[in-house]
Amino acid sequence: MFGLSGPLSRRGLCPSAPSPPPLLLLLLLLLGPGAVLAISFNLPVNARKCLREEIHKDLLVTGAYEITDQSGGAGGLRTHLKITDSAGHILYSKEDATKGKFAFTTEDYDMFEVCFESKGTGRIPDQLVILDMKHGVEAKNYEEIAKVEKLKPLEVELRRLEDLSESIVNDFAYMKKREEEMRDTNESTNTRVLYFSIFSMFCLIGLATWQVFYLRRFFKAKKLIE
Repeated sequence: MFGLSGPLSRRGLCPSAPSPPPLLLLLLLLLGPGAVLAISFNLPVNARKCLREEIHKDLLVTGAYEITDQSGGAGGLRTHLKITDSAGHILYSKEDATKGKFAFTTEDYDMFEVCFESKGTGRIPDQLVILDMKHGVEAKNYEEIAKVEKLKPLEVELRRLEDLSESIVNDFAYMKKREEEMRDTNESTNTRVLYFSIFSMFCLIGLATWQVFYLRRFFKAKKLIE
């Protein structure tokens, strides 16, 4: 996830209170509103800055951006925003971007790149870029879902918890799949190394045998041995 995590609120936790289970703490941290997901940076004139992130398959990705022009419109300063995948396919593009939102759904597990490019002339102050990007459960608008499906607050929280649990299960399934792929790769590599070692051993034995017979014929030709 792009961004930095902000401080988490600890209100309601007494020093003498018993520690909650680790799983409950994990769910509270993931569900809590205290995480700051926005990242900001300065973009110099005629410069290009990109952010990259790996995102899983079939995930909704949403984002909001705001570019503060501190030049007062001098130098014809313009900023372009482009989001692409590893194959170079454009998922979102905006010329002369200042403020807006974007959304797309990933088709495969891939590395996605968000690039801001500034173009202008003269000595112009750096632009301030603020980007807030979310994906998966974080990108869903549960307030809108509640209005459409007429859900009660408790039902909304249960829906959110269900989606979060499904996301965690999918993450564990993906990690298990990756572990199996790495294990298969290691086993295949070990097998190839074994075959190569056996082949090298037979080559060395054959070379040593050939050298023995060659030296034997050489010494016989020189009449050094009988």
